[in-house]
This record gives sequence, C-alpha cells and structure tokens, in this order.
Amino acid sequence: MTIGLKGPGLYIQGEGELDKLGKYVRKMGHTFLLICSPNNQKRIGGRIAASLQQAEKTMVYYQFGGECSKAAIQTAVEAAQAAGCDGIIGAGGGKAIDTAKAVGTNMGGLPVIIIPTIASNDSPCAGVAVIYNEQGVVVKALMMRRNPDLVLVDTGIIAGAPKKYLISGMGDALSTYFEARACRRSGAKTMARGMCSATALTLAKLCYDILLQHSVQALEAVEQHTVTPELEAVVEACVYLSGVGFECGGLAAAHAVNDGLAHVPQAHGASHGEKVAFGLLVQLQLEKASQEEWDTVLRYIRQIGLPSCLADLGIVDIRDEDIRAVASASTVPTQFTKNVRADITADEVYAAILAADTAGAHH
Repeated sequence: MTIGLKGPGLYIQGEGELDKLGKYVRKMGHTFLLICSPNNQKRIGGRIAASLQQAEKTMVYYQFGGECSKAAIQTAVEAAQAAGCDGIIGAGGGKAIDTAKAVGTNMGGLPVIIIPTIASNDSPCAGVAVIYNEQGVVVKALMMRRNPDLVLVDTGIIAGAPKKYLISGMGDALSTYFEARACRRSGAKTMARGMCSATALTLAKLCYDILLQHSVQALEAVEQHTVTPELEAVVEACVYLSGVGFECGGLAAAHAVNDGLAHVPQAHGASHGEKVAFGLLVQLQLEKASQEEWDTVLRYIRQIGLPSCLADLGIVDIRDEDIRAVASASTVPTQFTKNVRADITADEVYAAILAADTAGAHH
C-alpha cells in the first residue's frame, strides 16, 4: 500500500499574527503581488504592507474581481510580471486564494502565501486551485507544483467576520473524517498520490472531535468578535485539519453531492459548506451508518445551523428531475462517490438523497 502526505510548508495561526508577516516571508521573496478584493485591501492591506515594509519587502496590490477564471489568472500573472514580483500573496475567501495559487503555479512555482480572512472552507492549505468560467461553473482543478509555502491565519480577523462563514467552514470540515474513512475502507487514491494513511485518518478524526466539542462556544466567540481557545481550536480544525485531512485522506460522496447540487438552481444560494453538510447526510444513508452515528451528526448539524434537509438548502419545490440530475452528476466516473463503493448507482444516490431529506426534515 502506497500512502501520500502533503501540506503547507508553514502553518501559522493566532491573534495578531498578520503583523508578523514580514518575519515569516523573509526568505520567500522581495516583491509580493497581493491579490485581494477592494474590501479586504481596506480591511488588512495596510497591515500587510506595513509588516512587509518592516522586513524591507515591497508589496504591489492587485484588485481581485471576484472570479477565479483563466482570464483573471492570466491578467494577474501579467501584473506580477510587469512589477517584477517574485512572490504571491492571496488574501480573502476561497476564490481569491485559489487565484493566488494558480498565479504562483503558472509563473513557474513562485512562493505562495495564503492569508484567509474567513474560515468558510478548507482550501487555504491545499495544493489545488479550483478554476471557474465567467458564469461561475467549475471548469478544472489545477494541481499546484507544491502546497502553499505559508498559510497565515490571524484569528482576530476570523473572529471579526460574519458568523455564517465559520458555520460554512464547519460544514465543510464535518465531512472530512467520514470521507477519509470511506477512502481508507475502499482503498481509494487521494490527491496526495497515495491511499489514506493512518496519519491522515487520525487528523481527520481529530477534526471531527474538535468540531463536536467546541463549535457552539466558537460561534459564541465570533458573535462577540473575541478570540477564545475554543475558536482557535475550531479554526485549526476547519482550516488545517480539514485541509490536510481531505487532501491526504480523500473525498467521497459528501463532496460529490455538493458538486451535483450545482445542477439545481434553487440551491445556488447555499454555500459550499452547507451543501457538503447535506451531502454528508446522503453519504451516511449510502453507508447505512449506525443510528447512533446518524443521530450525532444530525444533532450537530441542527445545533450550529447547517442544512439538514433539501428545504434548508433552498430546494422547497422538490422536482424529481432535479434530484435525478444531482444523483446522476454525483455518480459520473470522475466523481468521488465511487470511493464509498465502486458500484454505487445513480438510483442508489437518488434514493439516499430522498431518505436523507426525510430523516433530516424538521418535524
């Protein structure tokens, strides 16, 4: 059995750590292109520039337009080349971060520094960038030459962001253990070029345990915009443990159903983490999980405000053809549902979606 393990070169997390950025990137470059939205430039751009300046580094701001598309990546590459940049910083949510990853990769593997401003998903640590077309539909997943060189998470910034983003991150992280476990059972290959190792499965399980133990208090901390040990633990789970856990442990039906839900316009308002959380309920139905496990996951989902049924995702008018489209998209040969069991059919996924909806509905 071959295992593969990968992760960011350096992961730093703590309140106020953004102001030490210059110290951490001392050997990573001299002129950095900062890719972020105008809003994030206003929020933290000054702190980034000041910290780099203290370390005698230069920052060039590049305005992120909202979509990680091939055209946006190419324009940013040209801006970096014109300014003579030898390092790339991505600050913000998933798409700004992925744009930075793609720019660094397309420029021959320049150092990439990731500064998430929200903990809404587990992309910061991963060595993959998801590229979309201008309509917001996924066109490809670009594999980086290596994972980001530095992931810097300032928990003070995370604590100041709206609570909904952390809830979404919890939904994405919730599935990590169950998907890694499925891959471990089936011997599926992961994005780290090997099978799910004992290390990856243990990190994924720790992620799940932290979520169950600390999520409620972490959300209370975000409501107060304060950093607490519980918030620190949950951010580590959502960003680091889930990021390394999914890449080295593997993905399964929960993420496949998330992808399939893109075919239902009613669900377009739901976040990635919200769709993954419902996808996990579908996966547990496919796995015929024990009642105790189902009850624990459902209780958690309801407790922190994640979707437990189709209506919670915005799918109030349940059309048979829509659910069949989700099931069909979830079981194409390239999808991860096969990591639960190689012979799962679209009909089985269709039945599992309806079963999860019924069992998860608020009675």
